[in-house]
Amino acid sequence: MEHIPVLAAEVIKYLSVKVDDNSTYVDCTVGGGGHAHKILERMGGKGRLVAIDWDDSALEQARDNLMGATWQVAPTTKVYLVRENYRNIRRVLGDLDIDRADGFLFDLGLSSFQLDSPERGFSLRHDGPLDMRMDRRIEVDARRLVNTLSKDELGHILKTYGEEPYARRIADLIVSERRKHKIASTGQLVDIISRALPDGYKRGRLHFATRSFQALRIAVNDELALLKEVLLEAIDSLKEGGRIVVISFHSLEDRIVKRAFGLASGKCFCPPGLPACNCGRRKVLRVLTAKPVRPSAYEVSLNPRSRSARLRAGEKINW
Repeated sequence: MEHIPVLAAEVIKYLSVKVDDNSTYVDCTVGGGGHAHKILERMGGKGRLVAIDWDDSALEQARDNLMGATWQVAPTTKVYLVRENYRNIRRVLGDLDIDRADGFLFDLGLSSFQLDSPERGFSLRHDGPLDMRMDRRIEVDARRLVNTLSKDELGHILKTYGEEPYARRIADLIVSERRKHKIASTGQLVDIISRALPDGYKRGRLHFATRSFQALRIAVNDELALLKEVLLEAIDSLKEGGRIVVISFHSLEDRIVKRAFGLASGKCFCPPGLPACNCGRRKVLRVLTAKPVRPSAYEVSLNPRSRSARLRAGEKINW
């Protein structure tokens, strides 16, 4: 399935891309390069685009897409493709002798080619090895978690990261089944989840294994901790007037984005009753989206995978 960039028009609108030789835009999760291609078009052949991804396969696809695009729409734009975890954006910019950027984009969803590649272990519908590593240099994959964690640890992951109401039942059956044989494939795991759930629960719009797969993927890649680390660093690394745009796909991510934007915009998160604020708030960001921007019904009809997307954006201000 072709990868269609989610909320592409909205990304361009909120990034407010400049046509300027000194501009720098950073796509921190370039994936197949769909959003980055749109940014290149708006840059008008000027400035620098830094495209980061920790998935080597994604970066190769982005390379094919963007290097062709530079000849078509942006012959003089400098394009840097970097295989790196986005938690290290300061180091990436420093290595390129870039002090601050005009815009950061984070698209936190999986790309279509990741979902549709059985060997990556993300797919609910195609049997493959139980992997789920965004960066295949990570040592621990989903297979190891499923086969080694205790019932309580598995239940905690499924409940906390997947918000799965039947987390305990699924964890119980996983531990029972792995005593008979190793759980090595996505198909095996989907079958176990199916047997752990009541029939009525499996008839919902959402695939019954989605929450469990989400939870394991988050645990393998430490995604929520990474997001908490990087957002305030990215805001700090913006030029005055620069923009940050984040697309999340589930409530756990969106809460982290909302809180980070709130802190950067001067909102206090201290418990009520304290004599003074001690959460370290400082107003360096103007939030541009009072509520998350959602895809239109038309976009969802064209790309059903966009239905859960939520976009938030902010602009760096002088503090």
